[in-house]
Amino acid sequence: LKIEQFMTCLLVMLWASLSLYVDNMSITRRIVVEMGEMEGEKEEDRDGGKGEKLLKRFKRGWMWNQFFLQEEYTGSDKQYIGKLQSDMDRGDGTLKYILSGDGAGDIFTIDENNGDLHANKRLDREDKAFYTLRATVVNKNTGIKLEPETEFIVKLHDINDNEPIFTKELYTVSVPERSNMGTSVTQVTATDADDSMYGNSAKLRYSISQGHPYFSVEPDTGIIRTALGPGEMDREKREHYQVVIEAKDMAGQRGGLTGTTTVNITLTDVNDNPPRFSQSIYQFSVPESMKAGTPVGRIKAVDKDLGKNAEMFYNVVGGDGLDMFDVITDKDSQEGIITVGKPLDYEKTRSYTLEIQVQNTQTLDTRFLGYLPTKDMATVRIGIEDVDEPPLFERASYMMEVKEDAAVGTAVGSVRAMDPDGYNSPVRYSIDRRTDLDRLFNVHSGNGSVFITRPLDREEAAWHNISVIATEFNKPLQTSRGPVYIRLLDVNDNAPTFASFYETFVCEKTKAGQKIQTVSAVDADDPAGGHKFFFSLATEGAYRGNFTVRDNGDNTAGVLTRRSSYSRLHKSVYLVPVVITDGDFPMQSSTGTLTVRVCTCDREGNMELCNAEAQTSSAGLSTGALVAILLCVIILLMIIVLFAALKKQKKKEPLIISKEDVRDNVVSYNDEGGGEEDTQAFDIGALRNPEAIEESKQRRDIIPSDTLYPPLRQTVIPSRDNADVRDFINQRVQDNDNNPTAPPYDSLATYAYEGTGSVAESLSSLGSASSEGDQDYNYLSDWGPRFRKLADMYGAEDSDCDS
Repeated sequence: LKIEQFMTCLLVMLWASLSLYVDNMSITRRIVVEMGEMEGEKEEDRDGGKGEKLLKRFKRGWMWNQFFLQEEYTGSDKQYIGKLQSDMDRGDGTLKYILSGDGAGDIFTIDENNGDLHANKRLDREDKAFYTLRATVVNKNTGIKLEPETEFIVKLHDINDNEPIFTKELYTVSVPERSNMGTSVTQVTATDADDSMYGNSAKLRYSISQGHPYFSVEPDTGIIRTALGPGEMDREKREHYQVVIEAKDMAGQRGGLTGTTTVNITLTDVNDNPPRFSQSIYQFSVPESMKAGTPVGRIKAVDKDLGKNAEMFYNVVGGDGLDMFDVITDKDSQEGIITVGKPLDYEKTRSYTLEIQVQNTQTLDTRFLGYLPTKDMATVRIGIEDVDEPPLFERASYMMEVKEDAAVGTAVGSVRAMDPDGYNSPVRYSIDRRTDLDRLFNVHSGNGSVFITRPLDREEAAWHNISVIATEFNKPLQTSRGPVYIRLLDVNDNAPTFASFYETFVCEKTKAGQKIQTVSAVDADDPAGGHKFFFSLATEGAYRGNFTVRDNGDNTAGVLTRRSSYSRLHKSVYLVPVVITDGDFPMQSSTGTLTVRVCTCDREGNMELCNAEAQTSSAGLSTGALVAILLCVIILLMIIVLFAALKKQKKKEPLIISKEDVRDNVVSYNDEGGGEEDTQAFDIGALRNPEAIEESKQRRDIIPSDTLYPPLRQTVIPSRDNADVRDFINQRVQDNDNNPTAPPYDSLATYAYEGTGSVAESLSSLGSASSEGDQDYNYLSDWGPRFRKLADMYGAEDSDCDS
C-alpha cells in the first residue's frame, strides 16, 4: 500500500512539472502576428496580491499561419502582406528576422528588424496558387536561434483576369434535315482558368450570337439544339449553317469576360423527295435492223436528294411496245436506258409507244409530301426506220434426213427465204462450199430444193452441216445464210467381223467338248434395235471333225474341241473358219478365221511346248512392248554417251584463280626441258665459269642486241681444276635440284659470280688464278685522272718487286 501511494505521488509531481514546462514554453517562445490593431492585456501577479506587473502577453485574433495576397497587383510599391513579431522582441534591435522557403528573397522579403513581410513581384494565381514559407528569429550579435523555425502559407486571392476558352476553335457537326424542334446537334465546352471556388470568376454562361433563329444553346450545358420545326430545316433549301457560340464568366453578368467558338452545321440528306422526269414526253427513232439488246436512247429523272436517297429504277408499265422494248437503269448516271427487246419490222409496225415509270430504290419519307405522288411517269414514242434488209429465211434452221444409200439426185428437202422489204425482190439460192468441201449436196437456185450430188456413206459421216445462201436478184450484196443439218439414216450395208484377231492353242491330250476360245463380232452399221449376231462353222472343210462352234446368244460364241487327242507332229496348226451373220435386212455375213495351235501341256492343261512359231507368238512379248524396250535402251545409251562427253569437256582451272592474287604461283606448262643437251635457250657453260660464254652465241628466246654483252677484257682465265669453286657450284646445283619450290623446267643459275657489266670484272678471289703480283695494273691509267694515282701506286709496287 505504501508503495502504491508513493507511485501515485510521484506521478502527480511529474504531471505538475510537465504542465509548468509547457506553460513556460508557450509564454516565452511564441510569435505574435499583428494584422491591424491588437489589444494588450495586463496580468497581475498572483503571489501575495502585490499588484506588480511581471509579464505582458498578447492575444491572437485569428490563425496566424496563413496570409492572403491579391494576384495581379499593379501598384508601384511593394505589396504589404503582414507582420511577423516574436514575444522576445523588446524593440532594442537585438533580434533579426530570417525568411526562407518558396520565393524567399526573390518574390518575398522580410524586414529583418521589425518582421514586415512584402511581395516584390506581380503574381498570377493561375501560375501558382500559394507559396510555403518559413520564418525564424536569431540574435544579431551571437547568431543564436531564439525561436524555432515556423512554417506558414501565403495564398493568392483570385481576380477575374482570364476569359473562357473553348476546347475547339472550330466545330464541324451535322444533323439530319427535317429534324424535330429541339433535336440535339452537339455540345460545346469552355473552361476558365480562374478560381472556381472563389466568387463567380469561373462560372460560365453560354449564349448564341450568330445562328438565329435556326439553332439555340442551353446556357448552363452548352448543348446546341435545333430551334425550328421540320418544315423549315430543309436541306434542299439550305444545307450549311455557321453558328457562333459565346461563353461568358461572372455567371453572364455585366463585366464578365467572354470567349467564342464557331460551329459549322451541315444538314444531312433524308429521302424526302421523289424522282421527277424533266419532261413528260420523249421521242426516239431506231432502224428496224437493230439487234435485241441494242440501246435506243436514254431518259433521265431528277431527284433532289443525295447518295442512296437519289438512287432510282425505271420500268415499262404500259404501251403497245411493252413486249418489244426494255429499260434498264445506269447505276452511275441514274439514267434509264431503253433497249430493243425483240426484232423490229418496219413493214409490220412503224412506231411504238411506251409508258415508263420511275421511283426510288430506298423507302421514301412521305411525311412532307402531302398529296404528291411518290412515282413519276413519262411517255416514250419510238419510230421505226425502214432498212433495206437481206432475204429472211422462214426458219432459223432446217433439219433434213436421207438414207445413206439414196441415189444421186435424190431431193433431201427444201429451204425458203423471202425479201422482207416491200419490194419483194426474187431470191436466188446457193450452197456455201466452205461448209461442203466434198460437194455432196447442191441446192436449186430457184426453189431452194436441196439434193444429193455424190454417194453418201453414214459410216464415214453421220451428219452433214451445210449453209444455204439466199441472195436478192436485184441486189447481190443483200445476202443471208440459213443453216441446214442433214442426218444420214443407216442402211445394213456392212457385214459383221471379228472384234479382234483371235489365236489360241489346244493341248495334244484333251477331252471332247473342251472350250478353247470365245469370240465376238463388231458391225459398222447402227441398226435401230441394236446388233444381233449369229455364229456357225463353214459348211465345208476337214476342220469340222476337229472343232465346233456354239452360239451363246449374246453376240458371242465358244469354239469347242470335237476330239480327245491331237498330234503336234501330225499337224501343228488348225485354221477354223467361223461364219458371222447379222440380223438386219438385207442380211450381211462374213467369215472369220480362228488360228488354233497344237501344244504339249501338263496335267493341269498349261501349255509347255509348241512349235517355234507358236512359242514365239504365245510366250513372247507384243510388238508394242518390244518397241518400248528398244526405246528405253536407246535413251540409256544416249545418256551414257552424253555423260562421257561432258566428263571429257571439263573446264580447265585457270592458272591464276584470282586476279587479285599476284603472289608467286607454281605454273605447270606440261613441258619438260631438254636438260643439259638443250643448249638453245642458254649456254650451259655459264654454270662452270661466266668467262666461258662464247661471244658469238646468242640466246634464242630474246631479241639479239649488240650491247647485250659488253666487250670483255682479256684476263687470265682461272683454272677449271679449282676444287673450291667446283665444290661450291656442285653443292649449289644439288641444292637447286632438290629444292621442291624450284620451277619444273631448266633454268639458268649462276653461282659465285659477281656481275659481268663492269670492266673491273669480279673482285672475288675465287675467280683469280694468279697472285696480286702477276696482275698488270697499267690499264688503270686509261680510266681517267681519278684512277691515275691508283695506277701509279700499283705500278710502283710492281716495280719494287721487280727490282
